[in-house]
Amino acid sequence: MMERIRIGQIGIGHNHGSEKMNTLRRLSDLFEVVGVVEDDPQWRRKRGDWECYRGIPWMSEEELFRVPRLQAVAVETDGFGLVPAARRCAEHNLHIHMDKPGGESLGAFRELLDEFERRKLCIQLGYMYRNNPAIRFCRDAVRKGWLGEIFEIHAVMSRYDGGDEDYRRWLSNFRGGAMYIFGGHLIDIVISMLGRPDRVTPFQRKTRDDALFDNGFAVLEYPRCTASIRTSVAEVDGMKHRRLIVCGTKGTAEICPLEHPSDRYDRDPLHVRLTLLEPCGDFPAGTHIVDAGVMPGRYTEQLAEFARIVRGEIANPYPYGHEFLVQEALLAASGYERQEKNHDDEAV
Repeated sequence: MMERIRIGQIGIGHNHGSEKMNTLRRLSDLFEVVGVVEDDPQWRRKRGDWECYRGIPWMSEEELFRVPRLQAVAVETDGFGLVPAARRCAEHNLHIHMDKPGGESLGAFRELLDEFERRKLCIQLGYMYRNNPAIRFCRDAVRKGWLGEIFEIHAVMSRYDGGDEDYRRWLSNFRGGAMYIFGGHLIDIVISMLGRPDRVTPFQRKTRDDALFDNGFAVLEYPRCTASIRTSVAEVDGMKHRRLIVCGTKGTAEICPLEHPSDRYDRDPLHVRLTLLEPCGDFPAGTHIVDAGVMPGRYTEQLAEFARIVRGEIANPYPYGHEFLVQEALLAASGYERQEKNHDDEAV
């Protein structure tokens, strides 16, 4: 029997941290969770007694780094601490699964990627749709040429904050607002299909008279395609309206919703509405509702993939260069840095 990967978690402040811990514990044949770190007493009070953390030793970061044969860390601090914690993991030669986003400085993120690449360590970003079966079907359809030349992508990821003023105040700490926190999931999909855009134009708006840009829209421009990204925390029942539409000269693929509620992941399959001008694969011309299968969890397949990367069984399907392109486009879409390709730009 193959030895399990010894892994710890740094931080419980990220909203996806508990789901990562639940997933790591379910994948007990792959991972041995050795400890969890949270130095902020506020987060310990809020989340420290959650079921997912029960029975796991609490320790300092220094104690975690001294655990014998520690191989990997899940970095799940709130958004401010992700990159610094990841850098400290690199200094201890540890592979990481790091939640998104990759910080508000593109230069600091590039330095982080360079350090992981120099040390030949895996850095896996927690974009939650990478192993979504419906999105995987769409991505494969694009790569196989079923949809022809892609000329438009429209992606939406919204939610409703429900008047949660604490959440709005926290989110307003990031200049990019809703787009910065949510847009990366969608931009990751677009980059995986089309690569680096020539230009990114952001549109940031507020629905209230406060500090939060809660309604974001961005256009990623390509030579023959535009990709629009919309994120909001003000859309009523927004999670049910999350969608992806990919249009090409020979067909269209549409997913709505992008995922089911978590209690239906392993029960209800996801579907793709596929319209083809010509027969492709097993599909004749016309419109089809494709059963893409169930999603066992947002992160089950991704963390299983992480284990295979750490063991050296597969190469990381999302290499350092891809992670940089996503972060570059995300910051531009969130209004941090302008992105416009020059003829002298080198391929990343």
